[in-house]
Amino acid sequence: MNRIQLYSHYKPSDVEWLGDVPGHWGVRRLRNVVDMRVSNVDKHVNENEVPVRLCNYVDVYKNDHISERMDFMCATATDEEIKRFRLERGDVLITKDSEAWDDIGVPALVIEPASDLVSGYHLALLRPHADRLTGGYLLRVLQSKCLACQFHIEAKGVTRYGLSHAGIKSVWLPLPPLPEQAAIVRYLDDIDGRIRRSIRAKERLIGLLEEQRQAVIHRAVTRGLDPDVQLKPSGVEWLDDVPAHWVVAPVKRHYSIQLGKMLRNRPTGLTDVEVPYLKAQNVQWFSVRTTNAPTMWASPHEVEQFGIRAGDLLVCEGGEGGRCGLVKEVEPGYIIQNALHRVRPSGNCTNDYLHYVMVSIAKTGWFDAINNKATIAHFTAEKFGSLPIPVPPLPEQIAIVKYLDKATADVDAAIVRARRHVELLREYRTRLIADVVTGKLDVREAAMVLSEKADESNRLGETDECPEPERAHDHAD
Repeated sequence: MNRIQLYSHYKPSDVEWLGDVPGHWGVRRLRNVVDMRVSNVDKHVNENEVPVRLCNYVDVYKNDHISERMDFMCATATDEEIKRFRLERGDVLITKDSEAWDDIGVPALVIEPASDLVSGYHLALLRPHADRLTGGYLLRVLQSKCLACQFHIEAKGVTRYGLSHAGIKSVWLPLPPLPEQAAIVRYLDDIDGRIRRSIRAKERLIGLLEEQRQAVIHRAVTRGLDPDVQLKPSGVEWLDDVPAHWVVAPVKRHYSIQLGKMLRNRPTGLTDVEVPYLKAQNVQWFSVRTTNAPTMWASPHEVEQFGIRAGDLLVCEGGEGGRCGLVKEVEPGYIIQNALHRVRPSGNCTNDYLHYVMVSIAKTGWFDAINNKATIAHFTAEKFGSLPIPVPPLPEQIAIVKYLDKATADVDAAIVRARRHVELLREYRTRLIADVVTGKLDVREAAMVLSEKADESNRLGETDECPEPERAHDHAD
């Protein structure tokens, strides 16, 4: 017998986004089922106040559950603030404002409170009415995209978005009876645990595949393809020995480096034109995105000086200094901003080979060591040009690139498949939560079976480990 099915009877909810709900469910505004408290306790220390631990925005944003065992910020608060904003088991915290529109309304459930743990600034504390709503169910409802969209609609702002007290209290939520809320939470907790374990396994696989790819690249660009080649000391810390017939030379000896143009938002001459430009965010390892590029003003000479073409290697000057990607294709007229270097070979070298060398260097941590991270890391043209790299003869560079393109293709495909699997699991988790908390699926029988299995495991002294999650369609049938 299928343990997940539709309810036998539905009724209109009279809420547009919600549609029909099970006939025995209610639909209420948040104000009717929770007490809301918006904290004003900030990260300060006042000798006239009581020491507390502060649960802040980041704690909620990065965690589904809040526990006293987490590492919280230290602060102080008045006795009145502690009384009002001390966290209790079953409370739900949500992010109340943010620079990003879709980071508003992110929830976390308090599962292990402490007497000195209080809600911090930028958060709203929702305390469910125990006779109508459980914190576990409220967490799951708030995690569903269908409810989160109400927060997004209510959010106001231009550069920073925020929810008003009225905006939070006015959102609607479906409200099953308390026993059914408990069943929904039990079922979703079980499935969520399975999905998270599967995601962690896939992420470990991705890590191992990336290590495998890195080892293949590093070996090829530092030792070549001949396993019996004679070696010599390179004299470079990250490089160790290299083939005896290779040279080790600074990048500037074999490549020209051009830093991009400073951003200019208005013309300064009659011949200036508005052109698309690429910045650091457009360049990732092994890819350069040229779509939807912003524009700036430049002279015809600057368009020529800072222009890019297929085959150019673009290297980040700021942010993750040294990150680079090859330009595969680009329309005429694109230039680079001064957060990027454009690299072109000036001698018997290829950008494809340098690209692989840069990937190898990055994984050694050498870029972090030479970049100045006191404020913002900068991989300047001077640092880049002085960077020593192994330089084999041009035919050998071409052979190494051909070998690495083939050797890494299968690994890259496996990484792509694993990442896609992770994306599908997360999409399924989101869809399942929404379907269950809005009554599109009846999980009461499945939850009862979980309870029976848990009781049996406890009697037998078995662990509570769960198997890998079933495929999405196994639950949707």
